[in-house]
Amino acid sequence: QVQLVESGGGLVQAGDSLRLSCAASGRTGSSRTMGWFRQAPGKEREFVAAISWSGSSTYYGDSVKGRFTISADNAKNTVYLQMNSLKPEDTAVYYCATSRTTGRVILGALYSYWGQGTQVTVSS
Repeated sequence: QVQLVESGGGLVQAGDSLRLSCAASGRTGSSRTMGWFRQAPGKEREFVAAISWSGSSTYYGDSVKGRFTISADNAKNTVYLQMNSLKPEDTAVYYCATSRTTGRVILGALYSYWGQGTQVTVSS
């Protein structure tokens, strides 16, 4: 199994920045892609960003392109999500997840393990 622990969430104002971290442990050898998803109250889960552990490929949801950056530190088994120019509509619980595949990264169903989530709240 793989354990994922997110951190870095909090309450910020619109326009501020936050950096989320996701530390992976356990049997991480089969992990090929790390993704970030978010879910706001009353809304469906939304793909935010994904990265291959090799770092060669990154993907972003349309609503965060140009504002969020995903990165990975293989030595630390940690993935980061740098969130800039935050908006109130970015308010959600953010989850990291790991997939054994490198394709169709926007599909949450393809991710095998999920973290417990970290709350991000952006006030206007």
